[in-house]
Amino acid sequence: MGADSRARDGACVFCRIVQGEAPAYRVHEDSAVVAFLDQRPLFPGHTLVVPREHVETLTDLPEESVSPYFTAVRRVTGAVERAMEADGSFVAGNNRVSQSVPHLHMHVVPRRRKDGLRGFFWPRGRYPDESEARRVAARIRAEL
Repeated sequence: MGADSRARDGACVFCRIVQGEAPAYRVHEDSAVVAFLDQRPLFPGHTLVVPREHVETLTDLPEESVSPYFTAVRRVTGAVERAMEADGSFVAGNNRVSQSVPHLHMHVVPRRRKDGLRGFFWPRGRYPDESEARRVAARIRAEL
């Protein structure tokens, strides 16, 4: 079943929220997005920003929708920080891996210094040497 049919048959919970068919604590909506509180927040104020259009990942988002979507993410981020009197925020999204709902969404999480979250939620490493870093960079540049 494709993304469009999933959105039409009501299986996508975020599409149901966008359409007003599922409950959510909405904090913002405009012609491009709906933003609402995460049901299982890392901290109070943790908000999800979803495009109205059903797309599964960031790479599926049509080019003309990128600016309106991220403009809304930026506005919601500022509002969350101010409303929660946060020191900053963590803004992130997953593409497929660890994406619990297959509908593009960005997490906007208010942060405070020493709040217990450790930057990224996974172990970080280093490239074994400069030549490997150059090889990886070249592979990515070739795909652009």
